[in-house]
Amino acid sequence: MNEHRRQILQMLSDGKVSADEAERLISAVEEPSAGRSSENVSDSAAKARPKYLRVQVDSENDDGHEGPTKVNVRVPMQLLRAGVKLAGLIPQQALRRANDAIHEKGIPFDLSQIKPENLEELIEQLNDLSVDVDQKDHATKVKVRVFCE
Repeated sequence: MNEHRRQILQMLSDGKVSADEAERLISAVEEPSAGRSSENVSDSAAKARPKYLRVQVDSENDDGHEGPTKVNVRVPMQLLRAGVKLAGLIPQQALRRANDAIHEKGIPFDLSQIKPENLEELIEQLNDLSVDVDQKDHATKVKVRVFCE
C-alpha cells in the first residue's frame, strides 16, 4: 500500500474525513499522472474500476421482440467490497461454525479464503460471464445478463 493511501485511511479512521471524502482522495491519488503517455492513460481508463454489479433478466416473446424487463438489480461495488472486508472481522470460532455448516450441506467452500484481492479478480472476470436460461414449458425465452458498469 502506498504512503498516500495509508495517510488517507488514517485520516478516515481518525474521523478527519468522511468515507466519501476518503474515496475521492484515494481516487485522485490513484489517477494516472499527466506525465504518462496517452497509450498508458487510455489503457488505465479502459480498466477503470466498475461502480456497479448489474443483473438483468429480460423476456423475449415468440415473435422475437424483447418483452418487459423482469429483473433489474444494480448493486454498488463498494457494498460488495465492504462486505468482503467485514468478512475478515468474523471471529474464528464463528467462522469455523459457518464453514462446518456449509460443508454439512456438501458445499466445498471455505469462508476464510474470501479476501479483497479475490473479489477484484472476480470483478475483472465478470465481463466474460453469461447465463443461459432454458424454459422448455414456456413460449417466452429469458435472457439473463450479469455485468459490471
